This record gives sequence, structure tokens and C-alpha cells, in this order.
Amino acid sequence: MSKELAHNIDLLYNKVREIIESARNKVYRTANIEMVQAYWNVGREIVEEEQKGEGRAEYGKHLIEEISQRLTSEYGKGFDVRNLYYMRSFYTSFPKLNALRSELTWTHYRLLLRIEKEPARTFYLEETIAGNWSTRQLSRQVNSLFYDRTLISKDKRGMLQDGRALEDKTQATDIIKDPYVLEFLNIKESEKLAETELESALINKLQHFLLELGNGFAFVGRQYRISDGIKHYRIDLVFYNYILKCFLLIDLKTEELTHKDIGQMDFYVRYFEDNIKQPGDNPSIGLILCTEKSRTIVKYSLLNESKQIFASKYQMYLPSEKQLVQEIQREKEKIEQEKKLSEE
Repeated sequence: MSKELAHNIDLLYNKVREIIESARNKVYRTANIEMVQAYWNVGREIVEEEQKGEGRAEYGKHLIEEISQRLTSEYGKGFDVRNLYYMRSFYTSFPKLNALRSELTWTHYRLLLRIEKEPARTFYLEETIAGNWSTRQLSRQVNSLFYDRTLISKDKRGMLQDGRALEDKTQATDIIKDPYVLEFLNIKESEKLAETELESALINKLQHFLLELGNGFAFVGRQYRISDGIKHYRIDLVFYNYILKCFLLIDLKTEELTHKDIGQMDFYVRYFEDNIKQPGDNPSIGLILCTEKSRTIVKYSLLNESKQIFASKYQMYLPSEKQLVQEIQREKEKIEQEKKLSEE
């Protein structure tokens, strides 16, 4: 076969493949839109029938159970009681059919329905579309409290841009927040703590701290001792994350971040990689919690490019959610404006 013929065959194949893929995508999108609208209509019928029962809970429960039994016998598991309740909630949460987004699948909407706060649900819906998130990506962002982290971050625009460029895989940055809010310690803003006192306060309220860290964390130890054969060192707090399958090492600093702190954490992480990490574990993560961090130090240190060592600020209180939501909206508008300008 000549090179020219081979080249022409490649071109033809790519064109045919593009036609087929385009057709398949259109069929999928059309089928998805029809199915989402069908589930919305099912939810509407359930709600309207329930209203005939004058709001009686037992009437609604019996209604859904009976309908589920009949639909399941004819159409399968997609119409079990739990799914019918989702359809009911779908209609009540999104009461306008023409407001449904064709970019979202039923699984996307089911994930969104689990979010109780309306501002958070709207945020995740809009960012799912803006970032073209898969259901897996949406689930990961919800579980890692992306909305809450964006609310309290000083770099809201950076958070939004990173979220929209999210890759479809779990990584260390998904579990690291900046800042961490330690409001549950009930420590006054003016109160000065030593590192040992901060550590003790966190241990005394470990359950709250685990919730602030996020999903998947288990406590391993406090003042975890390691040795280089000559000198002993102690890591303030060590956790294991069973989602990422890796250790999280935390060093507490009640002063501004320094190069020395970063070098020390680098040593801790390298030690765990060589001596503690088990076969099958992912690389260990080091997190320095500090009161302040200089942009210069971050830029000209391991923190600039490291995927395993992080420094996050912590704060003892939060501004109101309304103020934070307004800040997010302003940053989103700036991103959209810049995007339009770049396309012109």
C-alpha cells in the first residue's frame, strides 16, 4: 500500500468516525433530555396526587409504595421507592420544566438533590455546567466541600478556575482546603496560642476537626515519632485517608510560614515514603497549618510545584455566608467577562 493511499484511508476513517461519534452524542443527549423531563413529569404527577390527600403523610407514603411496586414489576429497578422520592423532590426543587439543563444527566440531578442549601445547590449546578463535570467529578467536589472552601478562600477566582479545569481523577488537592476554619475550638480572635496548646485543643475536639478535614480521614497519632538513627523527630498530627489511600502529615505553626517549616515537612514526607508507607499506598501528603503565608515564600519554594506538600492558613471565625456568596458571584462574573473578551 502506498503512503498516499494509506494517508487517504486515514483521512476517510477519521471523517467517518467523527460522523458516527457526533450522531451517537446527539442520540445520547436527546435520550438524556427526554429521560430527565420524564422523571420531572413523574414527580409532578406524584405531588399533584398527594395534594388530593390534603397533605397526609400516610397517603403520600402508601401512594409511592404502591406505584413503585407496579412500575418495578413492569420497568425494573429504576422505579424503586427511593427513586420515586427523588423524582418527587426533583419536581419540588426544580418546579419549572423549561429551567432544566440539557447538560445534566439524571445522576447529576440526583447528586444535586442531596444538597440541602439552595445557594450551594445552585453553585454546584452552575459549576458542573461551566466545568463540564462528570457525575464522578461533581460527587468528588461535593464531598470535598468545594463550595465551602470557595466561600472562605481569599482566592475565589483561582478556586473557580481550578474547579473548571478539574481532571476526572482523585488527587491530593481534592482533600486540601485553604483556609481551614477552626471555629469549633471557641478560641477568641485575640487569644494567642502556643503550638502545643493548639494541638491539644484540636485533639480535644478531634471529631470536629475530622469533619473540617473532610471525608475519608482516620486519626493515626499525635506527636508521631520518627528517627533518622541519630535524632528523633515528632510530627504534630498524622491521619490516613482511605479514599486516597495515603497518609496526611500535619505540622502546626502559630506564626507565619518559613522556609524552615517547608524543609522540615519535606523531610517528614520523604521519611514516610521510605519507611512507613505500605505497598499499594499512594504518596504521603504533608500539610503545614499556619496563621500566615507569604506569596513570595510559596512561589520560591517546594510549595510552588509540589503535588504532595501544602501550606494552608487557618482562621477561627467566618464572615456571613451571604457576604461570601456575593464575593463568589462577583468572581464568576469576572471570569465570564474575561472569557467573552478572549473569544472576541
